Amino acid sequence: MNLLLGIGNPRHGDDALGPVFARAFRHPNWQCVNAATAPENFTGLIRRLRPDLLILLDAADMGLPPGSLRRLNPQDILPADFGTHAGSLGHLADFLSNAARQIVIVGIQPASTAPGTRLSPAVRATLKSLGQALAQGRLPDLGLTSGLASGVDSP
Repeated sequence: MNLLLGIGNPRHGDDALGPVFARAFRHPNWQCVNAATAPENFTGLIRRLRPDLLILLDAADMGLPPGSLRRLNPQDILPADFGTHAGSLGHLADFLSNAARQIVIVGIQPASTAPGTRLSPAVRATLKSLGQALAQGRLPDLGLTSGLASGVDSP
């Protein structure tokens, strides 16, 4: 079984990409959880489920074109990089390292995280491609980003 945690603020434009994807994606090999701005609240669930693959999906300001999707290096994500949730996803991944066979942090470059805005067309297209890839049993070609431009979930 695979588990995806959709992380982000559902009221802040593209920062909602994680929760939107978690609510919309359905596949028999996947369980999706809308973790919103408190992914740390789901560590007990993750430990009980012990997924083969755990994906932490969040908006990430990587200085790339909107909709760009990358695998983020947990060691490069600092607590100060977060605007809408309390902890570092890098620390969360480290804390859960023995609860899943593999943990992947996936960041998508937002166009806007302004309050009251909707998902941008670029992010919507990326989420559609991500869903198709996961449904086919594969991760999309993610590339690895070792640094963040100005943080993850920048408000």
